[in-house]
Amino acid sequence: MEENITKKSGFVSIVGRPNVGKSTLMNLIAGQKIAITSKKPQTTRNRIRGIYTEERGQIVFVDTPGIISPKNKLGEYMLSSAQRTVNDVDLIFYIIEPSEYIGKTERHIIDVVSDADVPVFLLINKIDKIPNDKILTIIDAFKNEADFAEIIPISALKKKNIDDLMDSAFKYLPEGPFLFDGDMVTDQPERAICAELIREKALRVLEEEVPHGIAVAIDSMKKRKSRPIMDIEATIVCEKDSHKGIIIGKRGSMLKKIGTLAREDMEDMIGMKVNLKLFVKVKKDWRDSDFLVKNFGYDKKEL
Repeated sequence: MEENITKKSGFVSIVGRPNVGKSTLMNLIAGQKIAITSKKPQTTRNRIRGIYTEERGQIVFVDTPGIISPKNKLGEYMLSSAQRTVNDVDLIFYIIEPSEYIGKTERHIIDVVSDADVPVFLLINKIDKIPNDKILTIIDAFKNEADFAEIIPISALKKKNIDDLMDSAFKYLPEGPFLFDGDMVTDQPERAICAELIREKALRVLEEEVPHGIAVAIDSMKKRKSRPIMDIEATIVCEKDSHKGIIIGKRGSMLKKIGTLAREDMEDMIGMKVNLKLFVKVKKDWRDSDFLVKNFGYDKKEL
């Protein structure tokens, strides 16, 4: 006779400043790369869901763009995406760098999460980079800034204290049925993930001024009938003619490098060979165009 175990399920929003490790944490928990990462701020542009399922229940993690003041239409979309997410979840993971300094942006995020009517965990990430005695100093600096349900030091990169984090998360989630099939790790379409993988590789290899001005559109994605090969054509969109030259590189070397790195990740995700063709187009000032921002998948109405 099977024991009747009550399942828990719910949504957890992951918020914080840019580059604090939000996507790294979600990818670790989900067990698969579903959100792109890089050292450049504002890598994540959309709300991305990662799904974690085990015997205790199911948690749907929502990775959000880093919260900073917007400078264009795309920035406004990203800020709206991050702020609206905290009102639609059961629990919030607020991630900070291992520093006791509380600046203007951090104060704003604290105000946002404090207004949410759900428990908030303060996660001090990257503790592998600091001595243990500094962790207590950081906790002292932040503990009275908000009514945090839990304060948990972690390292998403080194997988430190992640089991403790998950144990605590399940304690705060409501009882309920699974929200998605148990074998799903994300609700993101393959096309969307492939576009993001290309953008991730561009973020990692291009010069500093180029990456924020690029978007990626998947033009076609078809599996061959005769062989297990996926043919993908995609366009990298940039804002300036000079950027187009940088992305392509000498004799196409940079574009080839981006394509090779992206194809490897795509093959791991899809489980078959990928034939990837990349093109580059210029759409001047697309980040300040409501139409183009929406056209590249950043639609405020879908938040």
